[in-house]
Amino acid sequence: RAASRSPSLEEQCDGCPATHPGQDRWASVQEEHHSRAGPAARGGGELLHRWPSDCADEPCDAFVVEETDKGFQCRVEVPSPLYKYIIGKKGETKKRIETETRTSISIPKPGLEGEIVITGQQRGGVISARTRIDVLLDSFRKKQPFTHFLSFALNQPVVQEKFLQFKEEVLEKCSQDHGVSSSLFQNPAKLHLTLGTLVLLNEQEIQRACDLLQQCKEDFVDQITGGKPLSVEVAGVEYMNDDPAMMDVLYAKVHMKDGSDKLQVIADQLVEKFVASGLMLREWDRVKLHATVMNTLFRKDPSGAEERSSTVSGKSSFKERESFNGRNILKLFENFSFGEVQLDAVLLSQRYSSDASGYYGTAGRLLLH
Repeated sequence: RAASRSPSLEEQCDGCPATHPGQDRWASVQEEHHSRAGPAARGGGELLHRWPSDCADEPCDAFVVEETDKGFQCRVEVPSPLYKYIIGKKGETKKRIETETRTSISIPKPGLEGEIVITGQQRGGVISARTRIDVLLDSFRKKQPFTHFLSFALNQPVVQEKFLQFKEEVLEKCSQDHGVSSSLFQNPAKLHLTLGTLVLLNEQEIQRACDLLQQCKEDFVDQITGGKPLSVEVAGVEYMNDDPAMMDVLYAKVHMKDGSDKLQVIADQLVEKFVASGLMLREWDRVKLHATVMNTLFRKDPSGAEERSSTVSGKSSFKERESFNGRNILKLFENFSFGEVQLDAVLLSQRYSSDASGYYGTAGRLLLH
């Protein structure tokens, strides 16, 4: 059964956390503040006037403002790749925030990890500057291409062998169909299920994601799996847009051998936890369990790293894709079996990387057994 609609461009390049990891408490407060202050607050210019002078309002507790000999200061943990967005062209963004909030903003040198320090004589000014910096980070983090993703590896030898058989038969029987070529196929060593994508910009953020994986294991994964790997079958193919004659992605379906929903429940709850932490954006109401086998993005990226269409700016390159006619593939391979496997770990996989097996480099893992 075909998916009912094509993912929107936003969904194609979604997956980047909207808030700076470590500021999940701030995320909810910021949302509450915006709902009260209105759209003008997002612009930043009027934020200073919207805070009570005694700072008794709840958002002030979302971050620590220290009193010093010269006034007040606030420290912000920011990954170094995001410094440039606070500095702005020729330092204009930083100067504007400093002028309008009557503060001084100290930023570490490019490439050096550290804290941004906001200082000022008025507590309200420091809070206003901090708020504006958070809104800037919120906006620009969304535009970053994802760096990591949660995955189950499906590159076991039996699946790779069956996948190569599938590829050979498709090219033998369907190569005359529009757009079908060998460049569309996934790298067999990188076959995987994607649960969700993340933007992790320094070692601290990577460690936070690893820690959260272990917390998920203790909180619910072990209870669901009973400490055993998940036995799944990879079989059948589906596509991701409305017209099978103009496909961009063809994927293999994955289901539990025992007919249970354990895999789906684990996937959904993992994403729920990562979204709640601020490390991941929600893309769907529930995780769509699929293993990409053909993708028009692979024409330009044979590594198989492009699970979603995003460029350096985070904008979708969807318009550059050349679709293929997959109607015959659907008919001929509707029930094709790619094999049965044991899923024994959720991996924090690094985009554009490879390990000794040819799979993505692993920054962390959650063992199911």
